[in-house]
Amino acid sequence: MKSLDPRVNRLELPETGELSPRVALDQLPTFEVFLQLKEGKPFQHAGIVHASDEEMAFVLAKEQYSRRLTCTGLFVVGTQNVRVSAYTEGEQCAYDIEPVQDGTGGAKESYQVFHLLKRGKQHEHVGGVEAHGYREAFIAAKALFRPEKPVFNVWMIKSTHILSSGEEDKVIWST
Repeated sequence: MKSLDPRVNRLELPETGELSPRVALDQLPTFEVFLQLKEGKPFQHAGIVHASDEEMAFVLAKEQYSRRLTCTGLFVVGTQNVRVSAYTEGEQCAYDIEPVQDGTGGAKESYQVFHLLKRGKQHEHVGGVEAHGYREAFIAAKALFRPEKPVFNVWMIKSTHILSSGEEDKVIWST
């Protein structure tokens, strides 16, 4: 049976009513976008874009998020490359909940750390750490960046997964 709605037809539902494996969706991957609003200020999460690859995500992010806002820097990272701690409530800090993610091993890598300090706001870059894995990076960030106020959520991103604007790109924001 065919539907008049093309979105239903794209689902390729079986006509017999039996359960079947889900087909791949026709959507592009998502990328997280971070902006630096002024020189020397930390990067903060601005939103997401859908794109075929990092380079296209960078172009779309520039068009979407820096058109209305004055900014001095931008970077994108695939959503699948962002590790997220548990969200906390009240006075509980996200650093008090130990992550159960990967162990240690291999060479040390650089990780960028982002905090959600206030509900309704965006995650903000607080610094970077060197570690053997996400768990070790979380523990290092706890020692270096834990503020007096509770952190509701922590994001960790390997620096190698980030596509960032450079000095030569600053001309794109000059007015």
